[in-house]
Amino acid sequence: MTEINLFIRTIGCAVSFLLCVSGFAQEKRESLHLDSIHNLDEVVIVANRYKEVIPSQKLSGVELERLSSFSVADAIRYFSGVQIKDYGGIGGLKTVDIRSMGTNHMGVFYDGIQLGNAQNGQIDLGKFSLDNIEEISLYNGQKSEIFQPAKDFGSAGTIYLRTRRPSFGEGKRSNLITYLRTGSFGLANPSVLWEQKLSDNISSTLNAEYVYATGKYTFRYRKMFPDGTVAWDTTATRMNGDIQSLRLEGGVNGVMEDGRWNLKAYYYDSEKGIPGAIVNNVWTHSQWQWDRNFFAQGSFLKQLGHRYDLLVNAKYANDRMRYLNPDTTLLYIDNTFLQQEVYLSAANKYRILPTWDVSLSGDYQWNTLSASLPGFVYPGRNTLLAAMATAFEWKRIKAQVSLLGTFVFEEVTRMQEAAPANRQEYTPAVFLSYRPSEKTPLNVRAFYKRIFRMPTFNDLYYTDIGNISLRPEYTNQYNIGFQYGRPVANGFFQYVQLKADAYYNEVEDKIIAVPKGSGQYRWMMMNIGYVEIRGTDVSAEASMRLPYAMQLRANLNYTYQKAQDFSDPSDNDPASGSYGGQIAYIPRHSGSAVANLAWESWNLNYSFIYVGERYHNSSNIRANYERPWYTHDLTLAKALRLKRANLKLSVEVNNLLGQQYDVVLNYPMPGRNYKLIVKIMI
Repeated sequence: MTEINLFIRTIGCAVSFLLCVSGFAQEKRESLHLDSIHNLDEVVIVANRYKEVIPSQKLSGVELERLSSFSVADAIRYFSGVQIKDYGGIGGLKTVDIRSMGTNHMGVFYDGIQLGNAQNGQIDLGKFSLDNIEEISLYNGQKSEIFQPAKDFGSAGTIYLRTRRPSFGEGKRSNLITYLRTGSFGLANPSVLWEQKLSDNISSTLNAEYVYATGKYTFRYRKMFPDGTVAWDTTATRMNGDIQSLRLEGGVNGVMEDGRWNLKAYYYDSEKGIPGAIVNNVWTHSQWQWDRNFFAQGSFLKQLGHRYDLLVNAKYANDRMRYLNPDTTLLYIDNTFLQQEVYLSAANKYRILPTWDVSLSGDYQWNTLSASLPGFVYPGRNTLLAAMATAFEWKRIKAQVSLLGTFVFEEVTRMQEAAPANRQEYTPAVFLSYRPSEKTPLNVRAFYKRIFRMPTFNDLYYTDIGNISLRPEYTNQYNIGFQYGRPVANGFFQYVQLKADAYYNEVEDKIIAVPKGSGQYRWMMMNIGYVEIRGTDVSAEASMRLPYAMQLRANLNYTYQKAQDFSDPSDNDPASGSYGGQIAYIPRHSGSAVANLAWESWNLNYSFIYVGERYHNSSNIRANYERPWYTHDLTLAKALRLKRANLKLSVEVNNLLGQQYDVVLNYPMPGRNYKLIVKIMI
């Protein structure tokens, strides 16, 4: 059976199940046509009168709660065009890649300020719980908003995580929300969120979460020889995947006339085993990792007069990571890394005409990294960013144009060689949207964006691997698509929407690791990669009325990607060459189906994810082939009222059919697993 037939049959089964028992759809979201800020019972709404030129994919509120998602990474899997690298287990590393451009080209923003990792450029989304997250938004290119910090213009794709803003009912001055989770892998996961009304215009939040899990789960592992015969087929227990973590988060939110402000502090501390890859008949590992992440940030937004808006952001971050490999039969390693970051930003927007805005943003960022590695060079980086942008509307056309200037100044100590040359780059972006008819809810959109990403500190300076001559990676993005959606006053459907996008991306000077010298045990980083990506994202959602006051919501996503490696034209041997091959871990076909059925106080949620056949190397030969995988998840929830408290009980069954699969080669994922959740709201 071909892969596409397998996908169609599998998605067909999922849709049939969806229509029979459950449904889901994102709630209809309409952009607000506001030119100013309005105070509404302590909630400040800041909106541009322009609708989003390139709409985002969003999950928010009860939509997030319905999904069988333990972390932000789990929820993002349901967006189209996204690939998640998951190394297994509750504490396993989880990173996101959009449209095959690479993890380092994704910007992740927490309450409007970017999460940074100058060491390796990767943000582990498995660290971020959903307990305090109100909304997750994913943008291709960049957010369709010119009034934002310069940093927001600086990524090929962006994820925005927005935490809860306190909202109090009449006569209430506090909210208390408690979660108690338990389930497979020895999971114990309590959390508490306390919101307090300090005055009419000021409120505070405090969120604490503890996670403990043994991480043990059984898996079946089957290895095939290139000729198709079975090398081994065995069942084992995944070990050294235990984790303990503590997350503390506090904030103060304030509103004022035509403005708002907030302060936030975040602390995360974890120790976890690293299960490692199942290779060379080694089934257990002893590596450990300790992480301690802290940041404090603040934001101030004010409208001054009728034409001018000001946004100021500031942040300090301090991250420590220790990695230990005590196995002396391999190589004893005990490395500690400490990185610091200071970030300051000011964004200005001015309204020239009722349908024409301009903005100017300036950011400064300082990063340092120290390590216990012998001969480490202790790099520092000063980055200045300046962004000019304009947004205008003419009849049924909306447009946004921006130009980002990035200026990077590198410095090192304890190094005989000169530091990398300073960088100065200018990168443009153009976004367009057109509505053919006022009477038809159809919008056609397109965008072009060129952007780059600097080599990380590890790329440049990691002992005996780094290469200070590296050039930045560049991407060119081209996108055209449409969106059709409308509410339905009467009948079976309440709301329907269809979105489709076709895109072409190029990644130039891609940074990859290559063997150094004649041996295979020493590596270095080089710019020799070039990738072309052609793809299509399609999504459909609907909300439906059923008999007996039942509500059915459904969402389907499908992605096709042809992501080819054109790095080395000489490597074109059909038997083993990588030239023109699909790049590692990118499936041609992938998709998801999510569904929700609501009746009175009951809620049934079903979700399905499909990832098609892949290769773990750009050499698309049988030895590198990875089979398709898919999972089915179910959640049943019941809401109760107990005196002054609201209670919600949820039971989850994940990977319902117990499929054995790897997201990353030799990192087996859990089979069928369970979770019980109790949510108490006072």
